[in-house]
Amino acid sequence: MKVLILHGPNLNLLGTREPEVYGHRTLDDVNRDVAALAEELGLQVEFYQSNSEGDLIDRIHLAGREKMAGILINPGGLTHTSVSLRDALAATSLPAVEVHLSNVHAREEFRRHSYIAPVVLGQISGFGAESYLLGLRGLLVRIKENY
Repeated sequence: MKVLILHGPNLNLLGTREPEVYGHRTLDDVNRDVAALAEELGLQVEFYQSNSEGDLIDRIHLAGREKMAGILINPGGLTHTSVSLRDALAATSLPAVEVHLSNVHAREEFRRHSYIAPVVLGQISGFGAESYLLGLRGLLVRIKENY
């Protein structure tokens, strides 16, 4: 089983971008942790990061055509703005989990709304890089339930 790990805009700056909010771990650190857990769980993972909404949408479409088992997505700021990203996730019908490093519900008002949440299995936020690991575990449980 292969899962797409999708990182949205500005996540390439982890470790240096607002470390008081997002922590000091880099995207490479997060990816290493996710890869290690995936191996332990018997999953294959593919990582993709883009600052471009269109590139993320194209990658979601491709994941659907490749019949990946699921998607773990941190849409970054597109969470709150992108109907197109939401529609791409809905169109693939792949199981997906939304993750965020910070607790988006405890931040600015505009961050409390997610266009993504209604089309994914669930949302995990506020646990730093651990959000990805919790999300991957949850995604695997739901994938196994449907096989």
